[in-house]
Amino acid sequence: MTRFIALFTVVFLTGCATSPPRNVENACYIFNEKPDWYKASMAAEEKWGLPMQVQLAIMRQESSFKHDAAPPRDTFLGVPMWWRISSAYGYAQAKDSTWDWYKSKTGRFWASRENYADAVDFMGWYAGISQRTLGISKWDAYNQYLAYHEGHGGWKKQTFNKKAWLIGVAKKVDANARMYGSQLQGCRDRLKSSWWPF
Repeated sequence: MTRFIALFTVVFLTGCATSPPRNVENACYIFNEKPDWYKASMAAEEKWGLPMQVQLAIMRQESSFKHDAAPPRDTFLGVPMWWRISSAYGYAQAKDSTWDWYKSKTGRFWASRENYADAVDFMGWYAGISQRTLGISKWDAYNQYLAYHEGHGGWKKQTFNKKAWLIGVAKKVDANARMYGSQLQGCRDRLKSSWWPF
């Protein structure tokens, strides 16, 4: 019974929308503050093979770790409209059509873009497609991010080459992934041991 309550608590907390981490510069601090995020990221890494540091780097860039992040509203003659410039939403900033594709292919019809565990599972699934169809290593944060941002078709056409700003962003994502990876080497075992076995 105690194990069931503990498992329910983990699942419940992982599903709750929470505020962004206080220190986004350090992966160890992020997971110390949000151990349920570590559990979810570890599960996504084991399931899909997408390293935790790449998950964190892409999420940081896309949503700043905000569960309800959304693009700005469109404007007409300088007046903000009620619709937004994109349907991207949540931790992973997945668009409506891409999120529906993910749910259809994985059978995770209950998945929510406001749920951290669902968001990193989506990232792992998408990265797997990028690897299979485009040959991009899951450890390659730079190209994984470009394929994530531009879509698989856009990456094939190299649309990012016409967007100098996006190349700069991808380099930033890659640098953050390397930083997070280095940090996790020093705390990963401790984080893992802090979880009880089920």
